[in-house]
Amino acid sequence: MPPLSVVIVHRDQPQRLLDTIDAFRAQDVPVMITIIDNGSAVVPPVEAADVAVVLAGSNLGFGPAANVGYRAFLADADAGEWVVLAPHDALPEPTCLSHMLSVLAEQPRAGLACADVGDAATPVIDPYFGGILAPASVGEGWEPAGHPHGTLMFARRACLDEVGIFDERYFAYCEEADLALRARDAGWESGLVRGAMVKNPHIGSTSAAIDYLQLRNTLLLVREHSGRYHAFIRFSIALWHLASGAVAPARRGPYWDLEGRVRGLLDFLRGRFGPPPAHLLVKR
Repeated sequence: MPPLSVVIVHRDQPQRLLDTIDAFRAQDVPVMITIIDNGSAVVPPVEAADVAVVLAGSNLGFGPAANVGYRAFLADADAGEWVVLAPHDALPEPTCLSHMLSVLAEQPRAGLACADVGDAATPVIDPYFGGILAPASVGEGWEPAGHPHGTLMFARRACLDEVGIFDERYFAYCEEADLALRARDAGWESGLVRGAMVKNPHIGSTSAAIDYLQLRNTLLLVREHSGRYHAFIRFSIALWHLASGAVAPARRGPYWDLEGRVRGLLDFLRGRFGPPPAHLLVKR
């Protein structure tokens, strides 16, 4: 068996990247790690026999950067059946990858899967609200899910060959749900492996960028997979949330940002996707 291919997307978190590399090296299965660096100011010297670095040169976003790694994996027929994707601050427990592989060996139609972040919740897809969380239905092993989360995600080569890789319009957020829906339509399954533990304690983007991307991309996801009527209802709900949050701070979500929400709604209507407005990525 070849080493398990691992793609790590990195931007401007060199110490957390080193910790994540160490966590993957500590797994009880061999790995080959590819770092896709999204234009960081500092990239630590991590290249080694088991680590390669690809410099994107700018902030491509999580999905487009992941696609750089996916394309390299798919071009190498000897790289194995599965590719793992994670951000620069994912910390899998030492048996996480082997646990996932043992469970996935019993799931021949599993195309996408994710590890367990310990929140007792399962990603599902609502036709109006897009990706949301529901209470877990199993305590151990394979649990069907609407889509995998990106904290630590497995993708099967045959699935990616058939349905493609991430839609780069999303930039970040909701790209996993879109990929899972395309995989489902082709007969593949998505799930979560309970007990294969990973931690991801940090939020790397600003609240404005998160609110913008989550809202804009949810509207895109709903329109693409549920239709324009559902997108209209979701847009109307977003207008209500915007108005109510503006006058009642207690109704705001954890990443609520007035400009991010307004720009997200406007850019969805304009058909402007890809990277968010640059100033939204600047911490305020």
